Amino acid sequence: MSTPAFPASRAAVESTGAVFDLRPTTGSTNADLLDAAPTLPDGSVVVTLDQTAGRGRLDRTWTAPAGQTLAASLLVRAPLDDRDRGWLPLVAGAAMRDAVRAALEPVPDDVPDQVPDDVPDQAPDDVPDAADTSRASRATVKWPNDVLVDGRKICGILCQVAADGSVVVGAGVNLTIPEADLPTPTSTSLAASGATGDAGTLADAVLSAFWTGVREAVVALAGGGAAAEAVRSHVRAGCGTIGARVRLELPDGSVVEADATGIDDEGRITIRDQDGSSRGVAVGDVTHLRYA
Repeated sequence: MSTPAFPASRAAVESTGAVFDLRPTTGSTNADLLDAAPTLPDGSVVVTLDQTAGRGRLDRTWTAPAGQTLAASLLVRAPLDDRDRGWLPLVAGAAMRDAVRAALEPVPDDVPDQVPDDVPDQAPDDVPDAADTSRASRATVKWPNDVLVDGRKICGILCQVAADGSVVVGAGVNLTIPEADLPTPTSTSLAASGATGDAGTLADAVLSAFWTGVREAVVALAGGGAAAEAVRSHVRAGCGTIGARVRLELPDGSVVEADATGIDDEGRITIRDQDGSSRGVAVGDVTHLRYA
């Protein structure tokens, strides 16, 4: 298996003085970057298409067929307060959702993209393109940061704190796994979802967009004010958990069924219990049951 060059991703990362570490194979890009983090600049990346010992949230195994999945880890070292650091996993999910969305096949040419006649007093730039809207509706985030396409998981994200206090944001994306070879009935890949291109081309497009999206969001969070609020609003807008009936498996082993109603300012998913009371949940494994 040849190793792709990642020209767009490499150019973006190295233009900032960060390190782009492309590996033919490795056990875990997160483990590699955690080890090297104290010696590397902000924005550095470790990436491979052959990860042999990847882990996901709750220490789950991430199945990654060689040459058909992207494993990439990004180093974030930024002056974020505790609240904004808590938003990093959600920001990463939103950035990957945008990257996956961009990689999906456009809708057919006969879908109109002009401004509808019944939208008064609105500039064309303010009206979403029909193809853009279709792609957006397919790609969503299941809180906190699983990326889904048509309700099936295409990407998992794991954030870990390095010894120097920086954060390693790791992502695993199913690229070209055929439908018949997907690891679970609830998973999918870019190819199975209609994207075209070989694994290397798709990986470079997704990684460069993901890296840029995370970096821009982190800068906005660090700056505070309206820019930071725009980032949080973008995360909420792409979260498919909001408005869904969910099952939450909590760290103490209890299981709750509730309606997910939003994401609060701490990044917690807010739920409405059966008795009508509302609360925020910071950690839990979410399953979408139905839309409320």
